[in-house]
Amino acid sequence: MGDCLVGYRKARIDDVGVIHSQVNYYAGIGLMLARSLSMLYESIREFTVAVVDNKVIGTGSLHIVWKDLAEVRALTVDPAYARQGIGRDLVGALLNEARDLGIPRVFALTYKEEFFRKCGFALVPKEELPQKVWRECIDCPKFPNCEENAVLITLPDGNGR
Repeated sequence: MGDCLVGYRKARIDDVGVIHSQVNYYAGIGLMLARSLSMLYESIREFTVAVVDNKVIGTGSLHIVWKDLAEVRALTVDPAYARQGIGRDLVGALLNEARDLGIPRVFALTYKEEFFRKCGFALVPKEELPQKVWRECIDCPKFPNCEENAVLITLPDGNGR
């Protein structure tokens, strides 16, 4: 699978089946929350996908929480394409989208803290995140004993700050 040309684009309705399959694969092994088809259709505009030969091989969502805060969610890469920089590139595309929208801070809740550190995020205490971040946690089978870590990145504005 190496040396394949990967493209990145906003997700389309016909991508939902693959996104659902990938997200729920990783949910099944305890790495993220499962998402229903309904939830994915409703939030399709949040998703960016990685594509090889018209096949979706990775997904990621930028969920806006507030005027100055967004979350990277549902970040997946098909295991056959793992460790090729696709996840990092998806995060980069989502951070560019946040910049374009004028959102200065982006966080993720993750079991893969080291991956996000390599993408420029820093570990932060979960308590520093606003309460509204936790509204989906009630649906998590691990609630209230969450083992995820919170990571955050502050993006430079258009002036390099």
